Amino acid sequence: MIAQYFQLAENKTDMRTEVVAGLTTFLTMAYIIFVNPAILKDAGMDHGAVFVATCLAAAFGSLLMGIYANYPIALAPGMGLNAFFAYGVVKGMGHPWEVALGAVFISGVIFLALSVTPVREWIINSIPRSLKLAISAGIGLFLGIIALKNAGIVAAHPATFVTVGKLTEASVVLAVLGFFVMIALDARRVPGAIMIAILGTTAVGIVLGLSPFNGIVSAPPSLAPTFMKMDLAGALSLGLVAIVFTFLLVDMFDNAGTLIGLAHRIGIIDAEGKVPRMNKVLITDSAAAMASGVLGTSTTVSYIESAAGVRAGGRTGLTAVVVAALFLLSLFLAPLATSVPAYATAPALLFVACLMARGLTEIDWDDVTEYAPAVVTALAMPLTFSIAHGIGFGFISYAAIKLLSGRISDISPAVGVLAVVFVIKFALL
Repeated sequence: MIAQYFQLAENKTDMRTEVVAGLTTFLTMAYIIFVNPAILKDAGMDHGAVFVATCLAAAFGSLLMGIYANYPIALAPGMGLNAFFAYGVVKGMGHPWEVALGAVFISGVIFLALSVTPVREWIINSIPRSLKLAISAGIGLFLGIIALKNAGIVAAHPATFVTVGKLTEASVVLAVLGFFVMIALDARRVPGAIMIAILGTTAVGIVLGLSPFNGIVSAPPSLAPTFMKMDLAGALSLGLVAIVFTFLLVDMFDNAGTLIGLAHRIGIIDAEGKVPRMNKVLITDSAAAMASGVLGTSTTVSYIESAAGVRAGGRTGLTAVVVAALFLLSLFLAPLATSVPAYATAPALLFVACLMARGLTEIDWDDVTEYAPAVVTALAMPLTFSIAHGIGFGFISYAAIKLLSGRISDISPAVGVLAVVFVIKFALL
């Protein structure tokens, strides 16, 4: 019955291969159960509740993807969006985390509405490729500066804004070594390289007395501190429009890019370049985003780490179902999650930053009207400490440069409208 439902024979796979692929995917993305609670804790949220919400949101999204869309794509709260949630919306703009959760839920509702209409495809196709790549790379740079800060490698300075931290501190040395080990393991294609490095760094830190050990297994913490705590009224206020839009835009491009990339690796893109059942995937993503707001975590997205499972032979939704089951089992690892210090998760943030920054290499560097706005977008995110501001600067600079260069035909209606909206937003700051 399982083989028939997931069409294993038609996809030239079997149950054993799918289970191994699911385990492989889980190992490559399980770091999120340690990293996400640590980031959202900085926003004032309960660590234990966010841990549970992270596991449940990942399980829900992955299960829905497997059963409804039948794709080997796993979901979990997205890196970059969690940083924007904590350091951009809550700490940067001063909004309560409940309002930020409301914005996550509303962005999911809008994403769902767009996914069942042609508007979604129109928006994705209207945004220049250079800006899409720059947004992804900029988020990577944003994660990078957070990683360096959490590791203690950079610190604040009144004159130069940032400077080198105390590199001789044991926690800084451990973070650096953890990053080197993580990269080396990934280069050797070791499954779960990120998680192995996080846990290894944590273990050494515990042995050296740098951080406490709280245990490994226990009953899951209470979800009550974050469940249904979203403030929809606050998120619907005029001042939150740009925040909702940022969650929506990044979620939309992230999921579309992940889907196309993985579909290409599986070999299911048709002659016209279209992906079968794309609407089902995007509907799943939007439902997972809505569930994130309800459960109490940042936006859940499709994970490019699913490529590891595809490389291991995963071809159907059974792979994603296995990932969902493993996230549910992870609910009992809450003590271990609270034992992981910031210097152990910082290498993971930096590694993800490296992966995302490579999008800059695909920009057309022979056309200054394309690469200049892209560079502005990518640089503005870490230097303004805001993904939303970086996106705004990108749209404004793209439209202005194209207009002044006499290439107004390159400006799509969507880009023109968004550029004007962001100009008004910055004028009212």
